[in-house]
Amino acid sequence: MGFYIVQFLTGLSHASGLFLVACGLSLIFGVSRIVNLAHGSFYMVGAYVAYVLISYFPTGVFSFWTGIILSAMAVGLIGFILEVLLLRRLYQAPELFILFATFGVVLIIQDLSRLLFGAEDILGPLSPGMDGSIDILGAYLPEYDIALILIAPLILIGLWLLLHRTRWGVLVRAATDDREMSDALGVNQAWLFSSVFFLGSCLAGLGGAVQLPKGGANLLMDLNVIASAFVVVVVGGMGSIPGAYLAAVIIGELSSFGVLVFPESTLVLMFLVMAIVLVIRPHGLLGKAEAHEHTPSGVAESLLRPASFRLKLLGLVLLVLILLMPVLVGSFQLVLLTEIAIFALAAMSVYFLFGPGGMVSFGHAAFFGGGAYAAALMVHYAQTPMELALLLAPLLTGLLAVIIGWFCVRLSGVYFAMLTLAFAQICWSIVFQWGEFTGGDDGILSIWPSQWADDKIVFYYLTMVLCVGGILVLRYLIFTPFGYTLRACRDSALRVDSIGINLRRHQWLAFIIAGAFTGLAGGIYVFSKGSVFPDEMAIPRSFDFLYMVLLGGVETLFGPVVGSAAFTWLHDKIARIDFWQLILGLIFIFLVVAFPQGIAGSIYGRFGKYFE
Repeated sequence: MGFYIVQFLTGLSHASGLFLVACGLSLIFGVSRIVNLAHGSFYMVGAYVAYVLISYFPTGVFSFWTGIILSAMAVGLIGFILEVLLLRRLYQAPELFILFATFGVVLIIQDLSRLLFGAEDILGPLSPGMDGSIDILGAYLPEYDIALILIAPLILIGLWLLLHRTRWGVLVRAATDDREMSDALGVNQAWLFSSVFFLGSCLAGLGGAVQLPKGGANLLMDLNVIASAFVVVVVGGMGSIPGAYLAAVIIGELSSFGVLVFPESTLVLMFLVMAIVLVIRPHGLLGKAEAHEHTPSGVAESLLRPASFRLKLLGLVLLVLILLMPVLVGSFQLVLLTEIAIFALAAMSVYFLFGPGGMVSFGHAAFFGGGAYAAALMVHYAQTPMELALLLAPLLTGLLAVIIGWFCVRLSGVYFAMLTLAFAQICWSIVFQWGEFTGGDDGILSIWPSQWADDKIVFYYLTMVLCVGGILVLRYLIFTPFGYTLRACRDSALRVDSIGINLRRHQWLAFIIAGAFTGLAGGIYVFSKGSVFPDEMAIPRSFDFLYMVLLGGVETLFGPVVGSAAFTWLHDKIARIDFWQLILGLIFIFLVVAFPQGIAGSIYGRFGKYFE
């Protein structure tokens, strides 16, 4: 009996850590609508700063907790400076561009932390007075876990009082319910956002600081916690602090007991919980639908028009240039161009769903990795020819998109995005843990093209035919009656429903098309690399495709191609330099600030009149 009591209390302790990070994230999103990827970085910085302060102060209970509180305040100040100097400049840009900027901040903080604190894991000091264990019916629970269990409810009560018993809290709740109305009533939005960002960053820093005695500090803390924090926020309901606590407790307890029943479920359990909750309650456990459903795309205003004669002529010139590339560049550059083309097709598929469809997918790697694994498994187990594998890969990923899309298109906004992420993580868990069939972490090797295509130049031309052809097909679909109807569904769901258009059916079909073409890109990719690993289905790959679209711009159909070329080229060139993440992050932030419409969008906005 004591074992199960300790397991329950351990789940509550884990839930407390999740809640401290998630409540700050929920608070920031509720007011500013910012999907802040840097929140996990603030959590990591909180742990490092706490280690420095606690090591500097004399040993003692008062000094320990003073260091914890001061580290949280320091992280809050960092968040405040970030909001004032960077994010405040981007509030007029599409909201996902802010997500791209916060990704740059993640890269910068990652390398700065490595520079300041080193790459080795740091063992955290024990909490004075709480360095022992409590005997509970023969099972032992660390005393510090009791402190963590008590901290979360205290923070919850404090936030409730702050939000319901102060004028500032009234303004925050007003902005959460209707930001436009609070702005019209004269609320200083800039300073309200800054204060909320400060508090949210403090909570993230506090979460990292209090975890220091349990897990120390390391450079993987940011990525390890941010996905969990988003899951807690979405399951609880975006903007709901009590919902975040309830979700954290549910996930903490399921994780604590789930490992006893199904040890393999630890990697995917919280995503399964999120998928089930969102299917049953589309706005989370304690969330509520907004009066005007929020979609974090920022593309509803973009006007897409068929290419003019001059643009078609420019496209023809580019096609000729593609044909001449094997003569103009070396073998390494040819391989890089092949990879750019593959990623361009995947990014264009994401854009097809994201731009005309208004649906932001955080889990498109499920189809890219799915296409790669489908082709690799057919070759590995059935000796399927490359030609047949490339034909079947998009068909199989299209079937996968049929299943996933059926659930996802019933949601919208961030909830849609997070459900796609949940399904992608479930798919990743399958290929990662089913080692007997998929090779697990070792991947599948020796997947090479057919003999006639086993040459860099021949494979380059094959890739260009398939990828350029796929991009042109997606472009063509955007200007068909289906494409125009899809854009109408994006811009006014109520209006298209009132005239008898089946909104969900159009979105579902768009989801299937995007998944199939992404699967084609994945199938080509596995033959270009000769192998496939679970990383191709992981969360970072999904965000890579989204960043490519944002980097290129959503105002022009050429944006995904430009974005994939810029992203791949920058990563290839800069990854060879020490502290490359710092440099790449600074470049990304510069591009977001200097080109808020993306690279291709900004160029077209300036010179587009010459091609009309």
